[in-house]
Amino acid sequence: MKLRIDRTKQIVQGDKKVIRAWIMYDWANSVYQLTVLSVVFPVFYEKMTSSGGSSVVSFFGFEIINSVLYSWAIALSYLVVAIFSPFFSSIADFTGRRRAFMRFFTLLGATSCGLMFFFTKQNLEFGIIMFVLATIGYTGSIVFYNSFLPVIAPPEDQDRISANGFAMGYLGGVVLLLFNLGMILKPDFFGITDKTLPARISFVTVAVWWIGFSMITFLKLPKYTLGHRSKKGKTILKGYEELKKVFHQVMKMPKMKVFLFAYLFMTMGVLNVMFMSAIYGKKELLLDDKVLIPIILLIQLLGMVGAWMFVRISKRIGNIKSLIISMIGWVLVVFGAYIITGAIGFTIVAFFVGLVMGGSQAIARSTYSKMIPADTHDHTSFFSFYDVMEKVATVVGTFSFGIIEAITGSMRMSVLAVDFFFFIALMLFVRLLILNKREKIAT
Repeated sequence: MKLRIDRTKQIVQGDKKVIRAWIMYDWANSVYQLTVLSVVFPVFYEKMTSSGGSSVVSFFGFEIINSVLYSWAIALSYLVVAIFSPFFSSIADFTGRRRAFMRFFTLLGATSCGLMFFFTKQNLEFGIIMFVLATIGYTGSIVFYNSFLPVIAPPEDQDRISANGFAMGYLGGVVLLLFNLGMILKPDFFGITDKTLPARISFVTVAVWWIGFSMITFLKLPKYTLGHRSKKGKTILKGYEELKKVFHQVMKMPKMKVFLFAYLFMTMGVLNVMFMSAIYGKKELLLDDKVLIPIILLIQLLGMVGAWMFVRISKRIGNIKSLIISMIGWVLVVFGAYIITGAIGFTIVAFFVGLVMGGSQAIARSTYSKMIPADTHDHTSFFSFYDVMEKVATVVGTFSFGIIEAITGSMRMSVLAVDFFFFIALMLFVRLLILNKREKIAT
């Protein structure tokens, strides 16, 4: 039996409607990253799991520090995606159905996020499970989302389009967060008396927003991309063969190897900052919600500025030098987070975090896209390596953050470890710059 793929509709790079639809998915899914992963859920979770001055909770009978459980829940989510995304990605490349996989993970993530509405102090286990599933859906969908970039955009436009995607994501996240903050900070205005209800409603708004706007993306993105024909029974085996082939290609590309290791350590730092900032401010610095949440919002607004700023910098001095500048910024900023003691210091650190966060992520994504061989058809498999590195980085980073706090009893020591991750990334990007210069001299 043949697997029939409709390849009659040719994919044209640079189609503005398709590119706008692709960017719209950043607008759609970034509300989860902002509302759930960065702002509302960490603060809500800290309140739900702290009582009588104790931050120790019982999870399936095990006693564990609440922030350690939170960081390990994120680590588990990314570990699952790291294990299975190469499997799904290689099949997507082989069958051409990357859009279908992207839609599946979107529905999984958004539905689970909506079910987080039922998270209360009495059902901690249910809430954590839904949080893990929602995060799996969020990260899984991005694997396929990223893989569309080299398919729909020519190399010379990928920096700009990647940055526009991140900027739209930050903007969309801020728009919905402002609505949710109205309920959280002024519940009386909405006639809400249950203090936990505004946060739980915000999880539902994220689910609706995510599914609703992603439909625009799915209507315009090509249904099939670079599909092949084969017997169905051989699809899975062929997918692994494709992934193995890409692995061997990567191992023969010295610059890509260095870049991926640099990206590994960079992401260990960036995502730790994104996921743990709110809990750090709430638990370690004892910041009030009315101070903490607006500061986290400031980070997102500045993320848009940072994404555009680093695109301009990269045009002047190149991608690798831009990444080096961002890593220097990260090293200084995170060390600042280690030594601060109050709201003023947290605000100053947040200002600079926002500037380097959006820029470093956008430039890294487009840099890798340019490094993929121009003659390959296995874009999803190549991007699965990129995404697997991100997931592995998150697993190692968040797990180490939790284990260091569990051993030392201090989140500050975990922050110091994050700074070390950025320093290693800086050294590797410098190494990559040296390799580029040697190649130019040789040619």
